Amino acid sequence: MRKCISFSLIFRVFIFNNSSVFFTLLKYKMSFLPNNKDLCLYARKLRTCLTEAEMKLWLYLRKKQLLGIQFYRQKVIGNYIVDFYAPSIYLVIEIDGSQHFEHTAMEADRSRDLYMSELGIKVLRFDNFQVKNSINSVLDEIYEYIENNLRENLS
Repeated sequence: MRKCISFSLIFRVFIFNNSSVFFTLLKYKMSFLPNNKDLCLYARKLRTCLTEAEMKLWLYLRKKQLLGIQFYRQKVIGNYIVDFYAPSIYLVIEIDGSQHFEHTAMEADRSRDLYMSELGIKVLRFDNFQVKNSINSVLDEIYEYIENNLRENLS
């Protein structure tokens, strides 16, 4: 019987039949994420009123349909609420509306992406038009990232 116990932010301990212990070095990623408790109620409200593009993508991400990866909607990470988050592969998916193409919003997105990368989280961004009109190419890009990430973690 194999058990996996989180040992710290760096190591994972594998115990086989309670006798052999093996350590494997993980990437420097946090096992817990900071969050702003004040945003939790707002995130819950956002979960009930998704945009059309978010709903369309959610139909493909929910219930582990994409390579068995669990996604969460409107997840609070730090002082931000991300559209979709897959904790097992440290992936955030953002769907940007037209307001994200304004200069101030682009700067805010850059600082948000920098914060996520400092936590070891990859951010994939798509705009509403891409999701609404070419969902297959969006899903292909997400699928490719997940597949590459899983391959890296296995080797």
